[in-house]
Amino acid sequence: MTKTPDLKRNDLIYPELCYQIIGGLFRVWGNLGPGHKEKIYQKAVYQELTNADLKVERELPSKLYYQERYLGIYYFDFLIEGKLVLETKVRNFFSRKDIEQVLSYLKSKNLKLGIIAHFTKTRVKFKRIVNLEK
Repeated sequence: MTKTPDLKRNDLIYPELCYQIIGGLFRVWGNLGPGHKEKIYQKAVYQELTNADLKVERELPSKLYYQERYLGIYYFDFLIEGKLVLETKVRNFFSRKDIEQVLSYLKSKNLKLGIIAHFTKTRVKFKRIVNLEK
């Protein structure tokens, strides 16, 4: 397992975990490059994160209830260490829909932090999403 550097910021949620995840995303991009389907990147990300000894659950179902009645189900791309949602996409921009999707996942599981990762034509980009209600 790679030792992470000491991070100086005190305002980040799960800084060491995020460092490992984002590093894994960059390694996947560096090895695969552009032009693959989302599922291919997801398989590579899963392999990269599990190789880093992280507990990773893929395509995790999360049932949503309202007043004890079943409303529907969400499927997270990844739940990492039981506390962080990672959603992967193949596109060049972050949409409001992407952000709202991850935020709804966080709320459904009462989690603090999610990351959206976009594998673009030129690089991997990421955005941290914080559940302020948590």
